[in-house]
Amino acid sequence: MNFSSDDLPESPTPSLSPADTLVEGRASSPVQAEQSSAHAPGPGDSADFSHAPDAQPAALIPAAPPDPAWNGWDVLRLMVLTIVALFVSVFAVLLVARIWLYPRWDLGDIAHIPLVLVAGQSVAYLLILAYMYVLVTRERRRPDFLAALHWNWPSNIAGYVLAGFALSIGLQGLAHFLPIPKELPIDSYFRTPPEAWTLGILSVTLAPLMEELFFRGFLYPVLARRLGLPVAVFLTALGFALLHGSQMKFSWGPVLVIFLVGLVLTTVRAKTNSVATGVLIHMAYNGTITVAMFAATDGFRHLEKLNS
Repeated sequence: MNFSSDDLPESPTPSLSPADTLVEGRASSPVQAEQSSAHAPGPGDSADFSHAPDAQPAALIPAAPPDPAWNGWDVLRLMVLTIVALFVSVFAVLLVARIWLYPRWDLGDIAHIPLVLVAGQSVAYLLILAYMYVLVTRERRRPDFLAALHWNWPSNIAGYVLAGFALSIGLQGLAHFLPIPKELPIDSYFRTPPEAWTLGILSVTLAPLMEELFFRGFLYPVLARRLGLPVAVFLTALGFALLHGSQMKFSWGPVLVIFLVGLVLTTVRAKTNSVATGVLIHMAYNGTITVAMFAATDGFRHLEKLNS
C-alpha cells in the first residue's frame, strides 16, 4: 500500500481558487449601490478619492485543515518507532533486572520471565504515547490532542461497557466451536498469581488504550481517507488480529476471534466517530475474560485449572 502526502481528507473540501478565498468584509445594499453609482465620476469629471470611504479589508477564508492531520508515512514511522521502543525498553528492563534482581542469571533466562517482559512493554507503551502526543501537537500543530484523534467521550458510557461484556460472552461462545490449541504462548503469562494479576491489570488499562489509539485513532482514518470505509475497516481489523497472532500460534481459530473483535471495534469507531467508545468496549471485553479467569482459578490461586 502506497501512502502519499496528498491523501484526500475524510470529508473532501472543494478546492478554492485565489479569487474564491477573498470575500468583501460586508456586501453593499441596493441603496448604497445606487448612491455610489450616482456619485461616480462621469466621462468628463476628474475622479476625486479624497472623500472616498475607507475600503474594508478583505477577509481571508482559511481552507479546512486535513483530517486526520497525519498521513500514511507518519503511521509507518509510528510503527517503526514502536518496534524500536519495545526492543530498547525490554532490553533496558532486562539489564535492570539482572543488576538488581537476578545478578547470577543470564539475560536469556531473565527474558523468559513474564513480569520482566510486561514491565518493558509498559515502558515502551508510555514512550509511544508521548511520541503520539508530540506528533499531533508539535509536528502536525494540532494543540488539542484528543480532538484531533476524535476521542469524543460518549454520553452512554455504561451502554458501551455492556456492549464489551456482551461481545466477550458471544465470541467466547463462538470459540467453543472453533479449533483452539490447548496450549498457547500467552498461557505462559499465567503461571503464577503475580504474573496473572499483572497481565490482568495491563489488559484492562494500558494495553487496550494504546491499541485503540494506534489502530482506531491513527491507522483507521488514514486508510479510510485513502481507500474508503469498507476497506479501511477490514484492513484495520486484519492488522489488529495479526498483532495478536504470535500469542495464538497464528492458529486460525483464535486469530479469527481476534479479527472479529477488531472488526466490531473499527465499525464502532466509524459509526460513532469516537475512539473513546472503542476503548470502553475493548476494556470491557478484556475485563470480562480476566474476571472469568479470576473466578475459575479461585482468585488466581489455582491457575492449573486453566489447562484442565
